[in-house]
Amino acid sequence: MLQHDILVIGAGLAGMRAAVRAAEIPKINVAVLSKVHPLRSHSGAAEGGINAALTPEDRWEDHAFDTVKGSDYIGDQDAIEFMCEEAPAEVYWLEHAGTLFNRDKAGDLDIRAFGGAVRPRTAFVHDITGHALLNTLYEQLTARGISVYEEWFVTRLIVEDGVCKGVVAWDVINGGLNVIQAKTVIMATGGNGRIYHGRTTNAWSCTGDGMSLAYQAGAPLGDMEFVQFHPTTLKSNGVLLTEANRGEGGYLRNALGERFMANYAPEKMELGPHDLVSRAETIEVLEGRGIDGCVLLDITHLGEAKIMHKLPSTRELCEAFLGIDPVHEPVPVRPGQHYTMGGIRTNRYAETEIHGLYAAGECACVSVHGANRLGANSLLDTLIFGRVAAERAAEYARSTAYQTFSDSWLTSEEERIKGYVGRTGGQKLATIRNEQGIAMAEGMGVFRTPERMQRALEKIKELQERVQQAPIDDKGAIFNTDLLGAVELENMLEQAEIICLGAIARKESRGAHSRLDFDKRDDENWMKHTLAYLGEGGPRLAYGPVTVTHYQPEERKY
Repeated sequence: MLQHDILVIGAGLAGMRAAVRAAEIPKINVAVLSKVHPLRSHSGAAEGGINAALTPEDRWEDHAFDTVKGSDYIGDQDAIEFMCEEAPAEVYWLEHAGTLFNRDKAGDLDIRAFGGAVRPRTAFVHDITGHALLNTLYEQLTARGISVYEEWFVTRLIVEDGVCKGVVAWDVINGGLNVIQAKTVIMATGGNGRIYHGRTTNAWSCTGDGMSLAYQAGAPLGDMEFVQFHPTTLKSNGVLLTEANRGEGGYLRNALGERFMANYAPEKMELGPHDLVSRAETIEVLEGRGIDGCVLLDITHLGEAKIMHKLPSTRELCEAFLGIDPVHEPVPVRPGQHYTMGGIRTNRYAETEIHGLYAAGECACVSVHGANRLGANSLLDTLIFGRVAAERAAEYARSTAYQTFSDSWLTSEEERIKGYVGRTGGQKLATIRNEQGIAMAEGMGVFRTPERMQRALEKIKELQERVQQAPIDDKGAIFNTDLLGAVELENMLEQAEIICLGAIARKESRGAHSRLDFDKRDDENWMKHTLAYLGEGGPRLAYGPVTVTHYQPEERKY
């Protein structure tokens, strides 16, 4: 039987940071398992940068306050303070590990402005920061000789008596299920943006499998109703145009040529937080000042030299997908699903309610982002809590022996997978997936109403029934992406239901959760985290307290 002290599921920034840190701890055997090659992980799509208080005039306390305010005061402040205090050291670690950050004329790390921050604090590598960090960590992973199960997919966590003891996983390349025994498992599987299929910045692989695995094993999912929309995505395919465009001085204009953010965030203008700017764009379109459902991102005044130095990827994406050169023309953009603030509920040490199971990165809900994540805080979150998860898991693993478990896990999973392959009737998976994306975009979008949310919930429940009959055309065992897609789609529908239920229940507007029937934040009744547990009849909602240390809730103004 395959066996590891720490098994990391997922090879994005959180997963690889966890593995690299674990490998530095004596007598720890660590391995990474990922359904894609590590360098194809979605972390590579992060463009703009990573936040840290790096300049003499900045303080980590200011970073913490900006993050608490950005979260609409539902982020847990102990975790936020820890993340922000640790941020500068983590950026320097990355630099020493080989990341070629941009530098200013004095030779120091260059920084740019990002939304919702009181001053510039975002370090960056052009507009390919996630890609650069991903390569740095992969080099560190390789240098340490860490085992990687590439193109493997976990179908079940082995949890008995409240203790995680390993996983059952599918070897996608060679076919067949395997049991991997582990003293600890770290979930680092990323977000679930493909729930909004066709209307998301997320990669095809972002199906939230880790969230469903933990949920099915008994861990609660936290704050799933808080789904972030990014203000600048391409209408044709949802591809992200980084917030760095606005950080470097880009404008948002409506059909009249007006910089409309003056009406919504007069102090911060285009550098308001994601939720506020996305709502402003949507209002402009709804009130007839949009252009074919979009507004315009204008960076023409920045000049070709600056664009090629700091935003080369933006130019490449616009030319490739729209045939527009942003050096000379404004680019039509609209809000698109971008980030999952909720996820596997953990404490500030990345621990879940299941012993031996940890979570970090976008699949986790620490919660440092609360109801609305600030740009450039996501890379920081993955790295800080990936490292923390490794240190906690190693501590647990060193004091724990490998535990035995029932022999039935493998056979029961084999029977379950056979059930997928045996399907012959019903509609195509692609049809169901597309309908899911439409239902969620219409019901769980930038603005929400009771009627639209209820329609989305009913549609998702209908799709959960239909997906049980969807045929698997590929009956083979080798690289069966048809089978993989079926499991992923069931996972996404499960999470979509939880998003709907949490949103319908939360009768207020906070951060990215904006209801037209309850348009104000309600701290008296809703200053609490939503927790979703798997019950006998489906999701069961409960609530937990928000950790407040220094920052009392107040109205957000930008």
